Amino acid sequence: MKKTHISNSILILFLLFGFESIAQIPQVPAELEFADMIVRINPQARREIQLDVDAQYRNPSYFKIKQDRVNLYLPIIERELRNAGAPVDLKYLAIQESSLIGDAVSTSNAVGFWQFKQGTAEEVFLRVDGQIDERKNIVSSTKGAALYLKKHNNSFDNWMCALVSYQMGLGGAKAYFGTQYNGKQVVDVDRNTHWYFKKYLAHKIAFGSQTTSLVSNGTYMVEDRVQGPTTLAALAKKYGVTVKHLEEYNLWTKNGKIPGDRVYTVVYVKDGSLPIQQAVVVEQKPKTQPRPTQNSNSPAYKQADSFPKIAGNTTKASQADQITVNNLDGVQAAQTTTQSTFSDRVGVKENKLRRLNDLDKGERIEAGKYYYTEKKNASAEVATHIVRPGETLWSISQKYGIKLSALKSKNRIRRDSELKAGMVLNLQEHRKRGEEIPMVKTTAPTPTKQASVTPTPAPTSNQVTVNNPPQNTSTTTNSRLIHTVSSGETLFAISKKYGVTVNQLKDWNTIGSQNIISIGQKLVIFQP
Repeated sequence: MKKTHISNSILILFLLFGFESIAQIPQVPAELEFADMIVRINPQARREIQLDVDAQYRNPSYFKIKQDRVNLYLPIIERELRNAGAPVDLKYLAIQESSLIGDAVSTSNAVGFWQFKQGTAEEVFLRVDGQIDERKNIVSSTKGAALYLKKHNNSFDNWMCALVSYQMGLGGAKAYFGTQYNGKQVVDVDRNTHWYFKKYLAHKIAFGSQTTSLVSNGTYMVEDRVQGPTTLAALAKKYGVTVKHLEEYNLWTKNGKIPGDRVYTVVYVKDGSLPIQQAVVVEQKPKTQPRPTQNSNSPAYKQADSFPKIAGNTTKASQADQITVNNLDGVQAAQTTTQSTFSDRVGVKENKLRRLNDLDKGERIEAGKYYYTEKKNASAEVATHIVRPGETLWSISQKYGIKLSALKSKNRIRRDSELKAGMVLNLQEHRKRGEEIPMVKTTAPTPTKQASVTPTPAPTSNQVTVNNPPQNTSTTTNSRLIHTVSSGETLFAISKKYGVTVNQLKDWNTIGSQNIISIGQKLVIFQP
């Protein structure tokens, strides 16, 4: 009888741990999304990829150890990819390359989380010498990998090709792919598809279905940005951990010393519940999210006021190579004109300008609006946007520097007619099938159709000041005014003139945090 109890206990343990893992092995779908592309997988390739997925789950104890590393490091990797403007989907490549073992070394002497050789590491500004090896630093190496992959994607305009170039090199990938996939949004995977991409898909499928946010022993990763010189021994006292613990997770410093040449990120593991700001990174959301309770006065609504983020020589915003828009090269239109004229002025081919800004052929360039001269990102810097009255999918995509196709794909919205004020749109994660789009209550006024206005002569110069500036004019349409900006005017001065606030002017006219307006720009104003 006792023997029977022991046998039953072993069976129960197997059912709880072994069989459960086997039963939960994800199956390769016929179609999935990757970096805002659609990947279609034929039956033969699905069987091939499934073998790799199954292999990840074959040893439950090894899979658990690997999953623990994934849960520790992936939030950091996701953040750094997002900050760099690279697809978050690339996080699975780090698992494929090193199993997230910081000091992993390949047979070709590639080292670290992202498996850089020394020469390549130095190309992406990683320090590798007798004292420091940033290939083993999760933050630095992820920044380097994002830079490397983005650079290669500029040659292909296709993340599958860029990903394969990580294994083949740019020259090898160009010779292998040619230009057949350049700019393609749909990729078919079959038996002839490069093995490295199929192996990547296996890792994405194997680890993309996991829902845990803490490692199995209830710990999580903590980061601290450190400016040396200092030592791990000194930091151990500050963090309340052992020196050995810091050495284990910070293999990038070979002698325990942190120099003062730059800021380095030190990581360590802490016991306890995961902080709220970190807990959302790996955890899967339910298919139907509860509707938010905030209204249009909430910080989540007002965060849009800081976009687009304009930097650089803003006094020459209408000239090429002077400003960045959301960390991308861009320019502000000084006057309403044709795409052809504008493209000549900023030194970008008309077709490329149209592609970079998701413009339809023949669509006018609008005075005061920002246009990109560099490819927009697949995700935005912030997670969501609350739709305001009068906004379109295009205007939102331009506000955050996110591709229009990516914005539509993430929210499963295809037409402006589906857009409603108060919708909470995703700017980073894809909305699940059947998931309801949350709504919030908005109070911003709904613009009426703009009346015809006699156009003000365009300035003869792109500079902010001109010899003969146009006169200050305004045209009334019911409770709405159209104000034409004159030389020397500021948003503050205009707000005082009409008895409104600067923030209202910015809301009504989609003006970024730098408060930049240009001569001849038409501003919509609602009288109080």
